[in-house]
Amino acid sequence: MSEEEEEQYPHSAVSSWSGFVYQGKIALYHCLKLIHEGDVDFELQLDSTDDFAIYKSGILVSAHQVKAKIGKYRSNYSEALEKSTKIELDRVKGTIRYFHISIAISNTSDYKGDSGEVVKFYPYGDDKHCSLGSIEELTKSLIAKICKAKAINLSEKLLNLNYCLLSEKISSKAIEIHKMIQLDGDTERRAAYSNRIFGQNILDDIINNNPYNDADYYAVDLKSRLHAHLEDRLEQSLPGMTDAGYERARNLYEHIRVTQANELKCLCQLMKPSERFTLIQKADIRKYTGLIQELGIEPILIRLPHYLCKQHKFYIPTALDLPEIEENIYCASDIRSEMSSNDDLLELLFEYNNLIAYRAKESFMIDTKYTVSSELSGQDTQEQADSHIIKKLRISILTKEEAEARLNDH
Repeated sequence: MSEEEEEQYPHSAVSSWSGFVYQGKIALYHCLKLIHEGDVDFELQLDSTDDFAIYKSGILVSAHQVKAKIGKYRSNYSEALEKSTKIELDRVKGTIRYFHISIAISNTSDYKGDSGEVVKFYPYGDDKHCSLGSIEELTKSLIAKICKAKAINLSEKLLNLNYCLLSEKISSKAIEIHKMIQLDGDTERRAAYSNRIFGQNILDDIINNNPYNDADYYAVDLKSRLHAHLEDRLEQSLPGMTDAGYERARNLYEHIRVTQANELKCLCQLMKPSERFTLIQKADIRKYTGLIQELGIEPILIRLPHYLCKQHKFYIPTALDLPEIEENIYCASDIRSEMSSNDDLLELLFEYNNLIAYRAKESFMIDTKYTVSSELSGQDTQEQADSHIIKKLRISILTKEEAEARLNDH
């Protein structure tokens, strides 16, 4: 494609989605860079003065515009560059203005606008761009340097935990601001302008994220990698996605984002109940999110993504992959084994005992030695306790087709 063909600044959903994801990552990187340089007395503002901005003592220090996957020619950014030079609100003459891009372009010299103000392309070492794929490594490098300066012993696991939690802090703030704007009726300027993150709080989070236990770590890690997968899926699939498919994926992304990490421990347990609670593999994340996209029913995004039939029974999507009928026997044996040594999984399966397989040749039941306890809550359980009926726990593993049929049975 020639420069002339790309001349028009694109306003596609791809650009919008990539920018939303990229903006938070770049804001975190810049804040950590300030902290590493010894500056913690600042406030990060999102989506108001600019894509993000840095304030000190109520005064705008720098304004940042962020563009991801717009185009490879400088002309693709002409409109955005000119917008960055405008003198308006807190952006007065002499304000430092930065422009962040994710793709290399031939000309990254300073841009001088009609106002006379100058916009600089933000430097990442020797480069004036940083891809979505590279920003995580650069950010983790800064976290490691900050920890070293604070004499914090940093394992690979702790480094990843810090990165996941800090990324969540920024993105959650962005989601919170969007919610206030869209649902709570607050004006965009007031919602974004006054809701900021303090530099000292970011540093405190790094210092205080130790020690931790494996269950907490895996939940936080799952949350981060679910986001990463959904980001990539949305970005890669948008050109062929229906509006409904895009909306479902976006809603799932935002639900995962606002769900507390400790609640995601349940998802860690149920995404692959046949295996020990541990690091969830990328393939399992793909299968889990793929199943939710393929089911012809909207998930209920409260706590765990789930479905309800007319009998008010829960149906949970999983990453269980059973390409051959012979796999059913091994799956049943593995789940029974996990239940015998994992009380958390056992408790969850009393409540969520209809599991939808990502792939299965046929539906089947798993009988267990466990019985429903009167101590557990839930309508069915309470009715059984009241009538002194003890029911053996049976777990249903359902094909996508049978699950859809049950859920559509009105």
